[in-house]
Parts: sequence; C-alpha cells; structure tokens
Amino acid sequence: MSMLDKGLNIFPDSPGVYFFKKGESILYIGKATSIKHRVKSYFNSDLRESRSVLIERMVEEADNIDFQETDSVLEALILESNLIKQYQPIYNTREKDGKSFNYVVITNEDYPRVFTAREKELQTIYDPEDLKYVFGPYTSGGSLNVALKIIRKIFPFRGKKDTSAKKSKNTRKSRLNEEIGLTPKFSLGVEKKEYKKTIGHIKLFFEGKKKVVIRELEKEMKELAESKKFEEAEIVKRKIFSLQHINDVALISSKESSSNIRIEGYDIAHISGSNMVGVMTVVEGGFPKPSDYRKFKIRSVEGSNDTGALKEVLERRLKHDEWTLPRLIVVDGGKAQINTANKVLKEFGYEILVVSVVKDERHKPKNILGDKPSIKKIIKENEREILLVNSEAHRFALSFHKQLRRKI
Repeated sequence: MSMLDKGLNIFPDSPGVYFFKKGESILYIGKATSIKHRVKSYFNSDLRESRSVLIERMVEEADNIDFQETDSVLEALILESNLIKQYQPIYNTREKDGKSFNYVVITNEDYPRVFTAREKELQTIYDPEDLKYVFGPYTSGGSLNVALKIIRKIFPFRGKKDTSAKKSKNTRKSRLNEEIGLTPKFSLGVEKKEYKKTIGHIKLFFEGKKKVVIRELEKEMKELAESKKFEEAEIVKRKIFSLQHINDVALISSKESSSNIRIEGYDIAHISGSNMVGVMTVVEGGFPKPSDYRKFKIRSVEGSNDTGALKEVLERRLKHDEWTLPRLIVVDGGKAQINTANKVLKEFGYEILVVSVVKDERHKPKNILGDKPSIKKIIKENEREILLVNSEAHRFALSFHKQLRRKI
C-alpha cells in the first residue's frame, strides 16, 4: 500500500498499525495514534537517541512500509498484538528481549474474571486449565490496563480481585463495583447465560472482531424492541454507540505531545433544544486539567441554537478575570462557531486564536478549521491537544446533559 519511494505524505493522519518490511518479510509492527506522524518520526535525525540502535538498524534494512487503519487507538492496540502474534517480526522480539510481555486473560469459571497478567506470571502462577482465553502479547502494560478500563465501561465484568458472584451481596467492594457499573449487578441475580454473552463479546473484541460484536448487539436490540422490552433495548443501543464512538483519548501517549500552552475546548449539548448546556475543558502542557473544567446551564437562548449558546458560554467565561486565559480556543462545529467565538473575543478586547473541529457523520474528527494565516502552524504543532480538548469537551457536555435529564 505504501512504498518508501512514494514519499511519507501518503500515510493517513488516523489511528492504525504500520509495518516495516524487507520485500515480503515483516521486520517490525507498531501502533500509532496518527500513522502519518508516527512513521515520519522514524526518519528524524535523532532516531538512535529517541528509540534505539536496533530500531535505527531496522529502518535502514527496510525497503517498504505498509499500514492498516483502525477506527480507534484502542483497536490499533489490539490489532498490533494480534499481528505480532501472527507474524512474530524479528525486531519486535529483539526490542522486547529481556522484558516480559503483557496479556489479557479470561478465567475458566462459571462467572469468568478478566484481567491483565505478565508473561512470567502465566508461566509461574497460573495453571493453564484455570484460564479459558489468553490474548496477547501486548508491548505496553500501562496502555493495556487503560484499554481494559475502557472496555469494562462498555462490557462490565468481574476483575481480578472481585469476589465470586455468589458472595457479591455481602462484599462492600463488589457492591461498589456494581453501583459504578464496573461489574454486572450480581446482587440482583444476573444469569450465567447473560454474563456468558458479555464474555463472548469481550473475546470477540480482543480478537479484533468489533464488527461481529456490533452485528450481534444490533440483532439483540431488534429482538428486545420487538418484545417491547424497550429499556433493555436502550441499554444495548448505548453499547453499540459506545463501540462506534470509542473514547480512548487516555491511550494517546504523552510522548506524542510537544505542547506546553493552555488550550480551552467548548461544546454544547441538548436534545432538540431542551436542557441545553455548555462546557469548558482545559488541556495544559499536553494533559487534561479537570480542576479547571466548567459547566454552564444555558439561560439566554431557546431551541436548537448552538451558536447562541456558545456565545453565552464564552461571555460568561470571559467575565472571570481570575481564570487564566488560554493561548488557543477550540470549538466544536464549523465556521459559524469560529465567527461567534471571534466576535465575543473582539467585544472583550482579547486576541486569542480560535479553531473548530469538524466531525463526520459518525461524529469522528474530520478536519480542523481556522480563519487566520498563522493558524496552520498552530494546528500542526498542537493537533493532538486540539483533538484531546475537543474530545474531553464532548464527553463532559454529554455527561452534564445526562445528569440534568436524570433530575427531571
């Protein structure tokens, strides 16, 4: 799909997996938040210092680079593992030499547990008969633990330290995990058959078969709706939505960030204009700063008026002289939102650059827009942070909106 002599610009600016090859032989497999930026990093002058002599040698040996896009960073992590296991590239093995790989295991129990384990633990602690499924190897234990937390929010499961389902009624920790949605509500009598279905979906997901999981869930949702079990159908619908819009910002490595500026993100949430809310999120030094996040109940506009709501939020925010001003403001939308933000900033006498994140029909980032000549450089230098603060704003706005709806 991509030969070196065709240039590096052909690589997509999206998550996925890349392959360094010599002829038809795969030398190395890696994952990336942005395939384009990650592959380009291998041709920097400081490759030996930033990676290793071994990787420098691998790049010199390669004559071809392939790639495969994924819908999310999480799926890139899983695909990378499956492909490393399938092809066992020589430089992946050498780079990890002397270290222990990481795995996801599902136990062989009536109500299986799901957790991570290191290679040495699998060899010394666990009996193979006690483990039903083992997925891996994964090169990063930290990323794997974050990935498992994301999956657990979609498909609640018993963790490594959870008690048995039968004892959950009397165990404070297990009841807490039930209340916050990390484990099924065993205390209310979750059936073995239902939990088995959940484990089956987790298995398929780690096999890289997300589309199969979605098809099964869509079939289940349809059957529940036809049986007039609308609340249960809604729960399944939310699982499908979560799989199609995986929020895996936490998996984006901080090593991919070079920004030290403060960036504020703004988003509006409502349903046909009802319970309209706005939020402000902050990324500073490349990381989210939740202590500076703010919520706004919209007071001045009615109906589906996103630009009117954005105007109110920005006006209320800029009246707080005690809040640190950002170097960059990120709004969700298009040129109308940029124009609204610039108009408010002008009224307050501030010269702050504004960009907007445009989404596709699946609400995935499609483009970053700006209306000033200097904005292209800012976007290029801060692309990761722009997408991060925008994703946080979207998540925070939806969460606030749901919170208000529950109170009605």
